[in-house]
Amino acid sequence: MQIEETVIDHIRVRPRFKMITDISRENYTAFLKDFLASKSGEFSGNVNSETAVITVKTDGDDYLKPCLSLRTETEENKTVIRGVFGPSSAVWTFFMFLYFIFGILWMVFITIWFVEKQIKSSDFPWALSASFIMLLLLAGTYLATRLGQQKAKSEMQQLRKFAEQSILEFKKDTE
Repeated sequence: MQIEETVIDHIRVRPRFKMITDISRENYTAFLKDFLASKSGEFSGNVNSETAVITVKTDGDDYLKPCLSLRTETEENKTVIRGVFGPSSAVWTFFMFLYFIFGILWMVFITIWFVEKQIKSSDFPWALSASFIMLLLLAGTYLATRLGQQKAKSEMQQLRKFAEQSILEFKKDTE
C-alpha cells in the first residue's frame, strides 16, 4: 500500500482520508489503542469504539494545535475508517463563528450605507466606517488562522506520519 501526498492536501484546511477494511471496528479500536500506547511519548489521545482524537504532545498549547480525528463506521459488512486532520472542533467552530458574524455584520452595515445613499439620507453616517471595520476584522481573523496553521505545520506533519504508520501497521497485522 502506498500513501501519496496530493495537491489537494496543500489546499484543504482540513485534509481527509478514508480507508475501507474487512476487520471489525472493535479489532481496529483495540489495535489503535495499543498503537497509541506504544507512541505515548510523542502522542496523546482518546480512543473509544466509534471515534478517536489524537494530538501531538508539545510544551505549549497553541490555539490551533492540530489533532487527528478518526471515526469508524460499518457499511455493508465492512469497516470504514475516516480521518480528518485539523484544529479541535471547538477552535474550528469558534473561527467559523467569527467569520459568520463579521461577514453578516459587514453585509448589514454596507446595506445600511447603500440604502442611506439611495434615499439621500444622513441618518447613519457611521455605516460605511463600520463596514470597513468589519472587513478589517475578517482579514484579522484570516491572518490569525494562517498564523496558527504555520505554527502548527510540524505537528501536522507528525500527525500525518502517525496516521500513515498506524494504517501501514494495521494493514501489515491484518494480512
